[in-house]
Amino acid sequence: MADRTFLNWPFFEDRHRTLAADLDAWAAETVSGIDHSDTDAACRALVAALGKGGWAQHSGAPAGETLDVRSLCLIRETLARHDGLADFAFAMQGLGTGAISLFGNEAQQAEWLPLTRSGQAISAFALTEPQSGSDVANSTMTATLDGDEYVLNGEKTWISNGGIADVYTLFARTGEGPGAKGLSAFIVPAGLPGFEVVERQQVIAPHPLATLRFTECRIPASAMIGGPGQGFRIAMSVLDVFRSTVAAAALGFARRALDEALSRVTSRQVQGAPLFDLQMVQGHIADMALDVDAAALLVYRAAWTKDSGAARVTREAAMAKLFSTDQAQQVIDKAVQLHGGDGVRHGQKVEELYRDIRALRIYEGASDVQRVVIARQTLGAFEGGK
Repeated sequence: MADRTFLNWPFFEDRHRTLAADLDAWAAETVSGIDHSDTDAACRALVAALGKGGWAQHSGAPAGETLDVRSLCLIRETLARHDGLADFAFAMQGLGTGAISLFGNEAQQAEWLPLTRSGQAISAFALTEPQSGSDVANSTMTATLDGDEYVLNGEKTWISNGGIADVYTLFARTGEGPGAKGLSAFIVPAGLPGFEVVERQQVIAPHPLATLRFTECRIPASAMIGGPGQGFRIAMSVLDVFRSTVAAAALGFARRALDEALSRVTSRQVQGAPLFDLQMVQGHIADMALDVDAAALLVYRAAWTKDSGAARVTREAAMAKLFSTDQAQQVIDKAVQLHGGDGVRHGQKVEELYRDIRALRIYEGASDVQRVVIARQTLGAFEGGK
């Protein structure tokens, strides 16, 4: 049974505690019944189930409402603890429409948010390019204004939900200035002429991923989110919110690994006594519990800070993501070790977690990039206090 005492921390309100309990019960009953043998079909089924259950409503905020980051984090932590693909399905509904929730006009929100929040449409966030992963300002895909339309040319890659999404939030160079100053954000529905999926990418923990190519693909000028040249700011603001939720997903994986490890060491007998009686094993369990609680504190500090009105939580979110994802890797590795040979057997939960966690240390800002962000934010605070 996963620890619930953290819900009594002052970061949370009663509505958060209710949400966590209700979602946990729903996930235990619903998620395990979805067949994962076909990744695309599983993701479609999970998005539909999240919509039917009302959980996808939390993925976006229409005009007059704000995203509750604590709720987003609790949902991702809980879903990740039950099933990594369920977490992925929910996360992409939020990240894919984050720019529409935060910066879209009323018409854009009215067109897409009811569909994505009800699970009727799948969303995606198309930012990464073959030559520009963490270096977003180096994006080369272009959007050229032609009358009342923009013409898209270029490629995006490693796009989650690529190939199954109904709508993409896409970032392209419109040329208002060099580097980051010349990017804009657009809403691009799937199936447009000139928009093709050129590769489906396979990774260690199955997810729908694709390379997208745009060749003279036309979209209306009204598809722009915000104004010309605001794309980089929009992308960074969206990542600022959702980076904390990546940390929450890692926390969910780590909690499940700790639970699996505790079940193993209390039931496995070594020389007539539980494996837990070995002091070295107790040391591993203590380290795992410490990493889980420390990660939770960083995750929910970042979420609470954002919900309390902070314009940006760049430093807090970067710390949460770096620590939670890196330490979750260590917690899961210890769980695998404590399972012995069973830990690397396909079909074991800890083996699945071992594959699930690795990508979280890369996407939405790799660990080393987070270190750069934290260092720069720390220096800026130091210089600003002089």
